Amino acid sequence: MTYDLIIIGGGPAGSAATVYAARKRLKTLFITSEWGGQSIVSEKIYNWIGTPSISGAELADNLKSHVLENVGDSLEVKEGEKVTAIEKEGNSFKVKTTLPVHGLWPRESGKEFLTKTILIATGSGRRKLTAKNADKLEHKGLTYCASCDGPLFADMDVVVVGGGNAAFESASQLVAYCKSVTIIHRSDAFRADQITVQKVLENPKIKVIKNVDILEIQGDKFVEGIVYKDKISNKEIELKVSGIFVEIGQIPNTEFVKNFVPLDETGKIKIDAWSQKTETPGIWAAGDCTNILYHQNNIAAGDAVRAVEDIYLAIHTK
Repeated sequence: MTYDLIIIGGGPAGSAATVYAARKRLKTLFITSEWGGQSIVSEKIYNWIGTPSISGAELADNLKSHVLENVGDSLEVKEGEKVTAIEKEGNSFKVKTTLPVHGLWPRESGKEFLTKTILIATGSGRRKLTAKNADKLEHKGLTYCASCDGPLFADMDVVVVGGGNAAFESASQLVAYCKSVTIIHRSDAFRADQITVQKVLENPKIKVIKNVDILEIQGDKFVEGIVYKDKISNKEIELKVSGIFVEIGQIPNTEFVKNFVPLDETGKIKIDAWSQKTETPGIWAAGDCTNILYHQNNIAAGDAVRAVEDIYLAIHTK
């Protein structure tokens, strides 16, 4: 059997696309290794539209329920499977998947599915801070989403780790709530646009510390401070803060298509922002695995819906 569409990824993008595809009666196969995407680890999400507050686990459950509600003649779901490769086969695509064995993903695929079109919505993972206690205090004052968690740190002193546009944009958001924001960067030069750097640093509540190695996150049950080494003086310095926002990049989940779909220099899938089409005909992509400027749950869901609209037209107007 050849599907009209295979959707890969169980976060907001993949789930939204699946609901729309099912309602359009596209013969769809939805494949996900897990539900919820990056948000699964969030204790509270305050910007998922229509829901003032929801945990990552609840969001994942809701996405799953909504998708499964549409299972039927038009929709089939493969849950707990991981896509390992995509190949061209005639006028169709072959999608290869595998199941975990004893909790580990084997290298070779055991299943194959044919489809006319594909939507990749596999998201990305945050590059993690490797300092001592960073893992222990994650979601306990150390977070990877300023727009999600910023309001929790009202009138507090916080740190943003990073030197790119994302770090400066996060600092700009946080200063609306926080008492002070300190941007800590490992080198002397910022990766962010000079105009962005200049504009953000005009705010007297924002300051910068450069040329440092972060050594330790302090705190027992919650973040209490950060210890860093000044690379110039070699001194270890302790800074008391209540929150740490990490913006040191994302790692897109695109390894399985790196030789099949064109990627940018960071490994994100190149798309046409009008349609979500990739540079490989018949394949679309949406969400954090793509080279869009902003990454949010609501944006990912909207982009995926746009992709399905375009896929439907592509199938029915050929």
